[in-house]
Amino acid sequence: MLFVLVILAHQRRRVVHVAVTAHPSALWTAQQLREAFPEDAAPRYLIHDRDHAFAFLATTATGMGIQELRTAPRSPCQKDYAERASARSDASVSIT
Repeated sequence: MLFVLVILAHQRRRVVHVAVTAHPSALWTAQQLREAFPEDAAPRYLIHDRDHAFAFLATTATGMGIQELRTAPRSPCQKDYAERASARSDASVSIT
């Protein structure tokens, strides 16, 4: 099984970064955020769900000057830009 991380620009639903791995981890997700926004290209906000793969995003996002926002627990209606690809994985991130 492969896991896909998609980072979307919220205002235009533009794909900013896509990464695929067979073994997602919190460190891998944080690295993908750094790769998606080099230098001064970081957005103001990062919206994501409460998946364990986002555990290290708080430290990484703060260091990049990004305010982290989490969706409410058990609220699939808040993730209307990226849908679940598998019943076992759900990792979507939106930026504004």
